[in-house]
Amino acid sequence: MTRTLLTNAIIIDGSGGKKFKGSILVTDAKIDKVIREGEGLPSHDVLTDLRGLVLAPGFIDVHSHADNAPFLSDADTSKILQGVTTEVIGNCGFSLAPRSSGSAEVFEKYSLRIFPELDWRWETFGEFLSAADSAGYVTNIAPLIGHHSLRIAVMAMENRAPRAEEIKLMLRFMDEALDAGVFGMSTGLIYPPGVFAQHEEISALVRNLPDNAIYTTHMRGEGVQLFQSIAEALRVGEETGRRVQISHLKAAGRPNWGRMNEALEKIEAARSRGVIVTQDIYPYTAGSTMLTACLPPWFQEGGNDRVIERLKDKKALKDLSEEIQQSTGDWENMIVGAGWNGIVVSSTGSHNYESESLEAIGKRLGIAPLDALVKVLLAEELRASMIVHQMSEEDVVTALQNPYTMIGSDGLPPGTGGRPHPRTYGTFPRILARYSRELGVFGLEEAARRMTSLPASTFGLTDRGVIAVGKQADLVCFDPEKIQDLATFDDPVQTPQGIPWVMVNGSVTVQDGIFQGSKFGQRLTRKVT
Repeated sequence: MTRTLLTNAIIIDGSGGKKFKGSILVTDAKIDKVIREGEGLPSHDVLTDLRGLVLAPGFIDVHSHADNAPFLSDADTSKILQGVTTEVIGNCGFSLAPRSSGSAEVFEKYSLRIFPELDWRWETFGEFLSAADSAGYVTNIAPLIGHHSLRIAVMAMENRAPRAEEIKLMLRFMDEALDAGVFGMSTGLIYPPGVFAQHEEISALVRNLPDNAIYTTHMRGEGVQLFQSIAEALRVGEETGRRVQISHLKAAGRPNWGRMNEALEKIEAARSRGVIVTQDIYPYTAGSTMLTACLPPWFQEGGNDRVIERLKDKKALKDLSEEIQQSTGDWENMIVGAGWNGIVVSSTGSHNYESESLEAIGKRLGIAPLDALVKVLLAEELRASMIVHQMSEEDVVTALQNPYTMIGSDGLPPGTGGRPHPRTYGTFPRILARYSRELGVFGLEEAARRMTSLPASTFGLTDRGVIAVGKQADLVCFDPEKIQDLATFDDPVQTPQGIPWVMVNGSVTVQDGIFQGSKFGQRLTRKVT
C-alpha cells in the first residue's frame, strides 16, 4: 500500500463548487482523504508539493475516436498531455467490432477511410476488448458499440431497411457488447451505412439498451437539416426513455450561423418534457472527418469498391456534379456549407495533397475543384480525411454557455499521420485558456465541471469525475495563468503548456509535462443495475 500526499494545491473538485486550498491523500488508486488548509496532514510515503497550482479531476473526453490507440507501436499521448484521463470511444457509429466473417472485407476496407491499418484479430466485441486489454491503455477508456459496425456485420453496405431477422441479429451483437460492458450505442447518421437507416431501426436498437446506458448520435445533419435532425434525436429519446447525447453540436454552414440559440431552445424544450438529453462540442470553428463525406448517400451505397466504380463512371460523376450544385437539402452537403476553399485535405494514405484545399489542388492541377475531389479519392483509394471550415465563433460561445454542454475533442484516430485537426492536441487546454481565462465564458470551477463531473454522471462513470473520498485517483495539475493550447491548423502536432502533472488510477503518468512511458489506464465497464 502506497500513500501519496499531494500538498499546497488549489483544489477544484469538479462539482462546480468554489475552489479551495488543500491537500489530497491518495492510497494506491483511490482518493483516501481531502484535507483543507489548516487541517492536520496525514502520514504518507510519498510527498508531492504542487506549489499552489490547480488540482482537478482528470478530464473526460466524451467524444474520442482513439479506438485503435492500444495497438499503435508508439503510445498515443495526445490526450494524456492535455490532462485527459478517460476517453469515451466508439463514437459516430464507428467501433472496431463486431466484425462478421461474411462482411469482414467490407468492414476492413471501410475502416481504412478513417483508421490506420489494423491487425484484425477479433470478431466479437469481447474479443476486441481482450486484444486492447492485452496491449494496455494510456488513458482509461469507456467504449460504445457503433451502429455502423452492427449494420455492416449484418447487412454490409446495403441501402434498405433491415428485415426482422436482421434486426434480431443486430440486437444479438449488441447484447454481446453490452455483456462485455459497453456504455451505450452511437450512431453516425451522416455516414454510410448509418445514413441508410430510418427511425424505426434506430429506435429498436436504442430501446434494447439498459436504463443506465446512453445513446450518442452524430446527427443526420448539422447544417440545413439541423433542426429536423435534432427532432429525430429527441424523438428517439422520448420514445425509448434512454439518455441521449448529441455529439459535437454545431450550426454548420454560413446560412445557419447564429442559430445555435434556437437549437439549444429545441433541446431545452425536450428536457422540460422529461427527455434526458445533453450535448458536447469541441472549441473550434472547423470540423474534421473522412473526405468521402463530401459525397451524397446514393454515391456511397455498396462500400468502397462500388464508390470507386462510380468515381470512374461519367454518368455518375455528372449526376454527382448536379447534386452538389443544386443543394437539395436532403443530405449534408459540406461543399455548399464550407465551399471548395473551406475543405482542406488533412491526411491521405500516400501523404500527398495534405494541407491543401480542394480549390487549391484544382488550381495547382488546372482542373475543377470537383475533379480535384475525385482525383484525390481515386488516387488514395478513399483513404483521405479533411478539415471543414464551416462554423462561427459566436455559435461556439453560445453552446459553451449552456450548462448541459460538455467537451469532446472528436480527434480522429491516431496513427494516420498527416496534418490533423488541432483539436486532437489542444481541445481541453483551449477551453481553460481561451474560453475561461481570456473570454470569461465561465469560471475555472464551471469549466472543470464540464470536463469532469458532468460527463462522468452523463456516461455513468460512477467512480470518477470528482475529487472525493473513495473516488479513483484520476487527477490533473495545471497552472491557470500559463495553460495554453499550442496546436494550430498550420502546426497541429503541438502539445500544450501549463499542465505539468497527471495521475491515472493513482500512478503518475505525466511529470514535468512529459509522459513517463507507462500505461496506467484501464478499460471501464458499465455498472450493471
